[in-house]
Amino acid sequence: MNTKKAAAAALVAALGVTTLAACGGGDGDKGKAGGTPAPKTVTLVSHDSFNASKEVLAEFTRQTGLTVKVLKSGDAGEAVNKEILTKGAPQGDVFFGVDNTLLSRALDNGIFTPYEAEGLSRVPAALQLDKEHRVTPVDTGDICVNYDKQYFADKKLAPPQTFDDLARPEYRNLLVVENPERSSPGLGFLLGTAAQYGDAGWPDYWKKLKANGVKTVDSWELAYNQEFSGSAGGRKAKGDRPLVVSYASSPPVEVLYAQPQPKVAPTGVSTGTCFRQTEFAGLLNGAKNPEGGKALIDFLISKKFQDDMPLQMFVNPVTNDATLPELFTKHGVVIDKPQTMAPDRIARNRDQWIEQWTSLVLK
Repeated sequence: MNTKKAAAAALVAALGVTTLAACGGGDGDKGKAGGTPAPKTVTLVSHDSFNASKEVLAEFTRQTGLTVKVLKSGDAGEAVNKEILTKGAPQGDVFFGVDNTLLSRALDNGIFTPYEAEGLSRVPAALQLDKEHRVTPVDTGDICVNYDKQYFADKKLAPPQTFDDLARPEYRNLLVVENPERSSPGLGFLLGTAAQYGDAGWPDYWKKLKANGVKTVDSWELAYNQEFSGSAGGRKAKGDRPLVVSYASSPPVEVLYAQPQPKVAPTGVSTGTCFRQTEFAGLLNGAKNPEGGKALIDFLISKKFQDDMPLQMFVNPVTNDATLPELFTKHGVVIDKPQTMAPDRIARNRDQWIEQWTSLVLK
């Protein structure tokens, strides 16, 4: 899920936890006299919410001799657009973070090279959306509205649970969302409303949200860490919006990094507002270290990385042998019936819907 969404590592950073920016470097050692230098690094390009423990990335280095250099490129939508603009001369070797809402845009623009990852048989076939293996599923998450429990308790107001609830007058000026043109959680939330209300009904729903004082910012980081009153980052920045588009797996991070650690998460999830997200990694077309890139993709779906991911990016692993930590299962929320949308429907409508949303909400 980022957001991963799930939740995500940018939230970890907001709580004062170090996230990996770039490990190692160097141009590599020369092989035989006059030969091509052997690369020492493999570069992973990602959205800002990527995170992994140093111990796990050290294991990749132990296995391959390669150090992972991470290049963060903004929110997912922004990061994908940057790779499209640099197609054929990419910023790195592997891209992580394109999700099912943006997948067709990336594939249609040819930014990936096919590679069938080792261990892919451990990933459910339903998540493998590209038969050419230009991308590999890495995680899933549910994009949902989160709420600040303390705010609603103080106001003696029940938190909203459904899309319909968000447009009610008692929740006026309380919700902050992300711009779907720039943010994958924002786009996922827009697609969730389209799945809920249909092609003809979602614009009227957004008119109601606008009339009810919805606020829009460009990224998940801004929405959650600065505008939302319920996050550690939000409290520090004095955010005043108790409703935010985030992930069903966001509450565990508020527990994990709070001092002292609460027994109950201070944020909740509006379970009737969710859209299912899957994130992928792909070998970039024109990668300088394609063999290292293939090894890294294999590693992203290894048990070592998949087990590490829930408490690093607060998303769900995709492999059937991954183990979820107790804190993640205790404080995260399982969404039984999230909104979903077929990839071909997203591909047909995404750009038109974003343009229509922009006219309705931002103008």
